[in-house]
Amino acid sequence: MFLQRIGNRGLRLGTLFERAAARHPANLMILDHDLDIAPELGRRATVAETADLVADCASRLRRAGIRAGEHVVVHKSDGFDIMLLACAVNRIGAVPVLLSPALDGATATKLVRRAGRPHLITDRAKLDAELPAAVFELTRTVVLTSGHHPGAVRLADLAGGPPARAVAVPADRPMLITHTSGTTGTPKLAVHTARSMQARYRPQRAAIAPFVRGRETVAIHVSFVHSRLVTALAISLFGGHPVVVLRDGEPAHTADLFARLRPGILEAHPNSFMSWEHLADDPRGPLANVKLFSSTFDAIHPRTVHRLLRASRRTRPLFGQIYGQSEVGPALMRAFTRNRAADADGRCVGMGVPGMTGARVVGRGGRPPSAENPGFIEVRSDGRIVTYLGEQERYAEQLTDGWWRMGDVGYRTRWGCIHLLDREVDVIPGFGSSLAAEDVLFSRLDDLAEVVIVPGADGSPPIPVVCTKKDKPLDPDAWRAAAEGLPAMADPVRWRLEDLPQTATRKIKRLDLAKLLSAATDHRE
Repeated sequence: MFLQRIGNRGLRLGTLFERAAARHPANLMILDHDLDIAPELGRRATVAETADLVADCASRLRRAGIRAGEHVVVHKSDGFDIMLLACAVNRIGAVPVLLSPALDGATATKLVRRAGRPHLITDRAKLDAELPAAVFELTRTVVLTSGHHPGAVRLADLAGGPPARAVAVPADRPMLITHTSGTTGTPKLAVHTARSMQARYRPQRAAIAPFVRGRETVAIHVSFVHSRLVTALAISLFGGHPVVVLRDGEPAHTADLFARLRPGILEAHPNSFMSWEHLADDPRGPLANVKLFSSTFDAIHPRTVHRLLRASRRTRPLFGQIYGQSEVGPALMRAFTRNRAADADGRCVGMGVPGMTGARVVGRGGRPPSAENPGFIEVRSDGRIVTYLGEQERYAEQLTDGWWRMGDVGYRTRWGCIHLLDREVDVIPGFGSSLAAEDVLFSRLDDLAEVVIVPGADGSPPIPVVCTKKDKPLDPDAWRAAAEGLPAMADPVRWRLEDLPQTATRKIKRLDLAKLLSAATDHRE
């Protein structure tokens, strides 16, 4: 929209760290892990040193034969160097295609094929354990960030050239390709431009500017292949905020790190925040200095918001919720305060940013949208991707006069905010909102770590799949009391949290979970 377009020259990956270093060269980057591409750098580096690393990697990739305009798949073991490699690839004018380390080998190979004979940056571990030998036939060059493999070239052996200068690429050309979550099947490859990325940066920067005046340490625990990481880094680094990057979001590790570094801003996916709830009870106060919690792209349970805000000792901490999607970036925003978090409606995902993003709800079945008859949520933003790589028809199906269908159903209240009730594919006829029911169960059962309500087979009642903290047994009486007043459900089925099918951003794959439950039932019968 118009405020996203004015003076939009693009947010370029290839010069991201270089631009940040020009403003704040001594600003710190702190990691909780070593980089495969530069283990000698350690876990603490200045932004200037990081910019030099990106330029050096870009030079090495150019020596590997990678040229402007070519696709370069980055699919390696998890680490922040995935994003640094993306910056290096873009610096020489090529287009990085980021594939989650969590993807299985077959799915990753499908996406490599869709990228049209790309170069591949990977490592020995991926080649040995997950990727088939066919990837060598599907790619032009295979570059290893660690280990050795016949037919591949090691990044470490490509030193010697001068640091690569940034190649100027028009702002409306493909700059970055990420993939969708894949909750409903094989992920799609989303094509971003520098201009669309700048359009995503602006509403997020505008939203936090009034609340973050001084210098704060920013801790980020976001998938390294997620487009949100680009804007999170840009906002943090251009503002001169020290940045802490977490690969390991395990609560005990996170608590140790936060107790020592005292971050003032946290950026994470909703499920990570859920797993950090009990940090609120840690006597060291790992969350005590947090002024702003920022949750990426999905609604979050009010219980989690309330507990985290109560753990902060700042005067007026905020929890910022961003509703969006890989395809459009941030669309709607909502802020929770400490006083309102406990009784907040978790289904409200907020409003658009005036002049930048907008939303509407389109009726289903000829009836106007309402809480009882939710409609299709659609958004408008210049942050929208330009296509799905190799699937333009699927992309076009989601668009109507510039409005992008989010795949969710909900309604708009008289106050203008949007309420999200369910994913389109997850609607259970006659049940109402499964997400709202899950919010209620969370608020009534402290021992829940996760609850997912999926359809029952052949018209049977929906099945609540529950995970408890520390895998404790579920109290049947407590469950019955918590479920009172909710639509009829089958008896709960208890699973371990780590056994639930999840995406790269830890969203539960509900359709896959329903299939697993059905298969387990068939096996027992």
